[in-house]
Amino acid sequence: MRLAVIGAGSWGTTVAALGARNAEHVNLWARRPELAEALNESGENPDYLPGVAIGPVVATARLDEALDGADVVALAVPSHGFRSVLAAAAPFVPPGSLLLSLAKGLEQGSLKRMTEVAAEVLPGRDDGRIGVLTGPNIASEVAAGMPTASVVAMGDETAAADVQRLFMTDTFRVYTNPDVVGCEIAGVVKNVVALAAGIAQGLGVGDNARAALITRGLAELTRFGLALGGNPLSFLGLAGIGDIVVTCTSPRSRNRYVGEALGQGRPLAEVLAEMKMVAEGVRSTAVVLERAAAAGVEMPIAEQVQAVLDGARTPAAAVASLMMREAKSELDGIRLLG
Repeated sequence: MRLAVIGAGSWGTTVAALGARNAEHVNLWARRPELAEALNESGENPDYLPGVAIGPVVATARLDEALDGADVVALAVPSHGFRSVLAAAAPFVPPGSLLLSLAKGLEQGSLKRMTEVAAEVLPGRDDGRIGVLTGPNIASEVAAGMPTASVVAMGDETAAADVQRLFMTDTFRVYTNPDVVGCEIAGVVKNVVALAAGIAQGLGVGDNARAALITRGLAELTRFGLALGGNPLSFLGLAGIGDIVVTCTSPRSRNRYVGEALGQGRPLAEVLAEMKMVAEGVRSTAVVLERAAAAGVEMPIAEQVQAVLDGARTPAAAVASLMMREAKSELDGIRLLG
């Protein structure tokens, strides 16, 4: 198979390197021509994965070249730029290709998942061949060859199996799951929970508090995903609990890092200004809350995270607000699990 990866950040570059192990040919699109040139000359990504060899990958800053003859198109573009990049790429996306989102966010304004955006930008395609690759996947660890598991969610089981074979290696184990909605929503909301876990870490309120936030955050994620039609089992799998654990605990997690800095009292603008990569949860939290409200889903942790991001509440006040909520049964918010 021929693979095109659109987006040369750390995860896009890593996925291109993974694909190069099995694909007939891999193209990697970089927005900046100088980065594409550096990738081709050095065989590594000096901006996002310095020192990591990416194998036989051809980088280009031209979308027509990147997409030429692609059987699988992986979109490694942050949610806020996803639509515009895909719209620019649309004339060159081969009609029969599989589309795979690597982003973990919702679109502001439309409140759509990235696979929904892809279906809208590329009308007339089989929705079953538009999916998502997600799970507990810290890019630097995957690129270093550390054992990792992931999940490809796609409605067409044959297409999902094709993607599974493309990316499966001796260190990167890929599972399939037909539940695109559940897996995609889990990837979005876990970033919001990671911000909360990071805030708790920054405040120094202890491991008990962080564990409670992760657990109740999983309950919020599950309520939201179920309301949108997700499968309960997906939230207990790699896309759900797997991703939430790594994103809330790893020092390499961007969202956890931002939350920790906020918990330490640093201004959000200052924290974001020093980061090369995007912390999707910062933009996604408000969008998650808007879509959750439309679905009638209560998300108290996400509400407090947004209040901290807005500067409307201090991290300490946000934690206190969660602790003083009305007493209730632990099962109240998760009865739909069965």
